[in-house]
Amino acid sequence: ITGTWLTPNLAPEGMAVGAVNGGGIPIVFPPSADASTILPAEPEQGTGSATLGYTPVTSDLYYSGGYLGTLKIPSIDLSVRVYEGTDSSTLAKGAGHFEGTSIWNGNVSIAGHNRGVRDDFGDLHTLERGDTVTWITKLGTRTYEVYSVQKILSTQVSVLDATRETNTSGTAPSAENMLTLYTCVRNQREYRWQVRAVEVV
Repeated sequence: ITGTWLTPNLAPEGMAVGAVNGGGIPIVFPPSADASTILPAEPEQGTGSATLGYTPVTSDLYYSGGYLGTLKIPSIDLSVRVYEGTDSSTLAKGAGHFEGTSIWNGNVSIAGHNRGVRDDFGDLHTLERGDTVTWITKLGTRTYEVYSVQKILSTQVSVLDATRETNTSGTAPSAENMLTLYTCVRNQREYRWQVRAVEVV
């Protein structure tokens, strides 16, 4: 996080707002879809017996090229290496893992550019419910399934709370294995695209 903003980068336009969720944030759907086909799932409620997930980044998790893993999304023909951090120099090399967030268990959070120096997440906003995402690390390979594509405020940094081991609000780590991807919205600096996917078990 840079200050109180999710990492800025640029994203394509052309999306239609399909609905507004309970928090007043617009839920965004690809232009060819309607709200009835891609409604995001309601967040899963913990059962109390679920194990809370969080895996910190440690030095032994880096590959020799200095990256933490590879993100693959077949539906948008994406294969990109993911590095630690979300600053400009990191995102110039590939996608970036949010520092302090989980790398394996729980909710893994990753950001990427979508134009300019890199175009890794240029088609991120076109993902649909059911599209698969693969996360490959030294800890193994996991496949996730997309369940929501949303436009959120760039100041909505609380979305990262459940991905951290500890945070100021006391929010616990995620109780399920998820992947959350972020990129900016073209010509709308106050917003970010957020794609959420849950592990396929």
